[in-house]
Amino acid sequence: MMRFDGILFDFDGVVIESEYEGNAHIADYLSRIGHATSVEHAMTHFMGLSGRQFIDAIEGWIGRPLPEDFYAERAAEDARAMREGVGPVNGAIAFIRSLPADLPIAIASSSSHAWIRRHLDHNGLLDRFDGRIFSGKEDVPPGRGKPEPDLYLYAARSIGLDIGRAVILEDSPVGVTGALKTGATVIGVTAANHCVNGHADRLRALGVTHIAPDYDAVRDLIGLTTA
Repeated sequence: MMRFDGILFDFDGVVIESEYEGNAHIADYLSRIGHATSVEHAMTHFMGLSGRQFIDAIEGWIGRPLPEDFYAERAAEDARAMREGVGPVNGAIAFIRSLPADLPIAIASSSSHAWIRRHLDHNGLLDRFDGRIFSGKEDVPPGRGKPEPDLYLYAARSIGLDIGRAVILEDSPVGVTGALKTGATVIGVTAANHCVNGHADRLRALGVTHIAPDYDAVRDLIGLTTA
């Protein structure tokens, strides 16, 4: 028996392997302009942020405003990813496809609808989430995306899910911070390539008690039995 009435998925780093690619690009750019930055640093300090919070975090690290060409480089990298597609986190597709068809599920991501839909389509999952995609950029007021709880609460209400009976799958410190504020059960999913040594400990330090190193562990934690 499922222990929960529905699942809210973060997207980048939970469903698709975009977090490592994106943070590697940021680290490379900052290093090229004279601010030596490791991929691990980028993932620790910038992952899960968006909009002004994302820019403020980077500018706080380098101690100055970002050069204008940063935005052009990021746009070019996003365009490449949209064109080529980003593959799935290991086990994510099979896990999602195994869920009961009547189980309420949704995406609650800081990314845009266009980004989410493109990569769901690329990975053959758009039909499972169509109409149940929620964006921190577009569906909650400015400043109320992650790490605030608003996006998760909005997604749960929109699909008729009692947040207290939901499980949220998250991978980033920013994401789990918001998720824990909702009253839902939170599972820290550390299956993706960006989850380097110590990542699970960072999530535990924020209050996450359930860590899943792969989707078999997610399945066990939510009580999803196999036929």
